[in-house]
Amino acid sequence: MRYNIVSNIIGSNLRYISIIMLAPVIFSILYREPVHSFAFICASVISVILGFLFTLPKASEKDIDSIKKPEALCGVFFSWVFFAIICAVPYLFYGINITNSLFESVSGITTTGATILQDFSLYPKTLFFYRAMTQWLGGMGIVVLFIAVLPKFAVAGRQMFSAESPGPVEEKVTPRIRHTASWLWGIYLGLTIVQIIALKLCGMDFYNALCNTLATVSTGGLSPNPESIMGYHNQKAVIVIGVFMFLSGANFILQYRVFIQRKWSAFIKSEEFLTYLGITVFISLSIALFLQAKQEGSFLNNLIDGAFQTISLITTTGFASCDFIKWGADAKIMLFAAMFASGCAASTAGGIKIIRWIFLFKYLKREVAKIIHPSAVYPIRLENRPVPDDTGSQMIAFCIFYFFIFTLSSFVVALLEKNPAIAISGSITTLGNIGPGLSAKIGPMASFDPLCSVTKWIFIFNMLIGRLELIPFLALLHKDMWTSK
Repeated sequence: MRYNIVSNIIGSNLRYISIIMLAPVIFSILYREPVHSFAFICASVISVILGFLFTLPKASEKDIDSIKKPEALCGVFFSWVFFAIICAVPYLFYGINITNSLFESVSGITTTGATILQDFSLYPKTLFFYRAMTQWLGGMGIVVLFIAVLPKFAVAGRQMFSAESPGPVEEKVTPRIRHTASWLWGIYLGLTIVQIIALKLCGMDFYNALCNTLATVSTGGLSPNPESIMGYHNQKAVIVIGVFMFLSGANFILQYRVFIQRKWSAFIKSEEFLTYLGITVFISLSIALFLQAKQEGSFLNNLIDGAFQTISLITTTGFASCDFIKWGADAKIMLFAAMFASGCAASTAGGIKIIRWIFLFKYLKREVAKIIHPSAVYPIRLENRPVPDDTGSQMIAFCIFYFFIFTLSSFVVALLEKNPAIAISGSITTLGNIGPGLSAKIGPMASFDPLCSVTKWIFIFNMLIGRLELIPFLALLHKDMWTSK
């Protein structure tokens, strides 16, 4: 491995992160909170210094253009680690300890939406805007952003793009990966602008519309309101946010084909999108019927709350339009299933992804058929394309490692917290970048702050590797990663 290339990737990202860190300074001036700008200026300076130090080992553009996969994986992974560290700095200025600062930082950039904050009145609007901004940057990915805007990554971008967004099947909207990254960010920005306008029309002020939009399209879920979306008591806003959460959990490349290329039939031809829609409708209706059976409000309100919470957890956003911890066991079981379902590939949603579930179902169906007809050949197809054996093996390996880490995390946290509900729901909600758990102590109206420090570090680890879909982290564990030439 050529460490100078890895170091330059990290350093380049850090230098541009330092510029982004100045956005809250502008916000603090506009909202007459200039005293709070110092924290972000310090974070920006630290990022510049680290960026300069990491670029001291020289690497030419020719070297970067010849980047290999191990170098890209390593560069992307450590870019995210340092991004998390830099983003944790401002929280330290508000009396938050190191563990909690890093937890809040990682929760933001990985779009998990789990928080350690309890009394929101202690913090200024600038900090909540900053928290929303980190979610928005992490939603589509900082490396994808830099591939889109930096000429030096024009050639090396393909390896880095795959390292940050290691989906089950490679998709692109244009032959050049830089153009693909630009279009993805363009659609992302478009959804952001449209949602801000829609929330304003629903009666929400600009500050709340902005912060909640940044948390929606990124499927982050960290609202400036301590009661999440429920705290606004605005049914129109609930519906608008629900619609944009659903779109954010759908494949952005598919949306490019529909909204930009005007291929209107692409949605109904997409196997993954139809499955995503079907699961969402089924769980939403099931929850509404369970709530109605307990005579909790009108069916329309139950349907809206059921659909909102289903979409929120399937897309791994984590917003809440009500305190679903108070629901019956049957409704919460359906929500737990939604946590595992996840959104589509090439979206801002975390988790396993619908496309992998489809593959696993088809794989199991094929293996059962081969018991009866051992000599028959049953190729597996996804989106009308045959799945290569190596891609299929990677998807199976991903799912095995995903459930292994989930099980191990749950076991250790259960020993630490002496609470299986916190252990199981906390592990899946952090590994899947979902947000609130199904325990009252870490539910939608609660905070992760009371958990012990070791539990928080386990959850920080879960959030980070969950956002990168395990692949870069697992690659780092292999000895050949460090000895490759």
